[in-house]
Amino acid sequence: MHRPAWWKFFGPAFIISIGYFDPGNWATDLQAGSQFGYSLLWVLSLSCIIGALVQNLCSKLGIATGKDLAQHCAERYPPWMAKVFFVSAVISMMATDLAEIVGVAVALHLLFGIPLWLGAIITIIDVFLILLLNRWSFRAIETVFLTFLTSVSVMYVAEMFMSHPNYEAVALDSIIPSKDILGADALFVAVGIIGATIMPHNLYLHSHLAISRLREKLADAATLYRWSLWDTNISLFVAWFINAAILVVAAAVFHPIFLKDGTVIQSFDDAYKTLVPILSQGAGLIFAIALLVAGVASSTSATLAGQVVFEGFLKMDNVSPFLIRLGTRAATMAPALIAILLHAKPVEILVWSQVVLSIQLPFALLPLVMLTDNMGVMGAMVNAPWVRIVMWPATIILLVLNLVVLGQTVGWIPGG
Repeated sequence: MHRPAWWKFFGPAFIISIGYFDPGNWATDLQAGSQFGYSLLWVLSLSCIIGALVQNLCSKLGIATGKDLAQHCAERYPPWMAKVFFVSAVISMMATDLAEIVGVAVALHLLFGIPLWLGAIITIIDVFLILLLNRWSFRAIETVFLTFLTSVSVMYVAEMFMSHPNYEAVALDSIIPSKDILGADALFVAVGIIGATIMPHNLYLHSHLAISRLREKLADAATLYRWSLWDTNISLFVAWFINAAILVVAAAVFHPIFLKDGTVIQSFDDAYKTLVPILSQGAGLIFAIALLVAGVASSTSATLAGQVVFEGFLKMDNVSPFLIRLGTRAATMAPALIAILLHAKPVEILVWSQVVLSIQLPFALLPLVMLTDNMGVMGAMVNAPWVRIVMWPATIILLVLNLVVLGQTVGWIPGG
């Protein structure tokens, strides 16, 4: 039997990894680096490790069963519970699109002076981009996302070297927890980082994308999953590096300003204007272009996820995918347009959107862990004991952190 070339197994995680450095990540990373220096890098590292474990469960669910997470939730849980999961997924998609749309709008404003409201409307182009790519093949979409991933990687590596960070502090703070996390502000930003990194829509999307390799009949399910581990872990390592680079640049360039006069660089506009005189015009241009590319790419993947969620929960197989994408984009664009027209600060919008995502995450993570723990669903690919030992405490800790931040925000817990 002819063995397929190794590169044919790669691709689904290219699309997923884009969500790990979307504009929402930029917002939380900018705030974290500006206010706390390198000290929250370990939160980012921990989030990406947990994210890799979660995304591997998603691909395993799709490969083992031939169905995605949305389809399983609609079929295996009581109708009321499925509706809760669906509403949570829609809220998370709105929060995701809020981040992507605002990020693209700000990038277009920085580069071309386009008004934010018009930039937000322009983001609807991603619907047509997917439609165009679908006319070739799904691998065309994966190739475009690989280009996005590579482009932002190269741009932010250059940006990081230009900022001359303290590499020793970067290395240590990437793995050693800091006592800064005990502060209410740091905890709020940390949960935002988690929400920006492990995104609910990515769980639904990845479980669906993994099925594409199953349909191609490249190999048996166990072999496909082994290759998907490489696909996911390598892609998310690159995404972690980009994410860390954004935070590192913010810490190197903006944290000294905070230490001097207490100013936190919280807006993309301020970040752009501050980078130019401190580093160079080229650094500001790289920042804006990378933000635009990341925003367009993550907005496109979020639109794909919206299609998966609506088709899976509402069984809309007979409805045109283009109409589903267009309707999803129109619905999720509304909060972003309202926020922009009300003159809300873009980075505040983005940080809050990531906290909302983190609060919604357990509604996607809990069914994922329960399904992959179920021998009747997964068969021989059911979770190993060590996966249960890691994932259940991680899920519970995440839920507790979300409740603490929510309590601080509304005043139920001191420190908000």
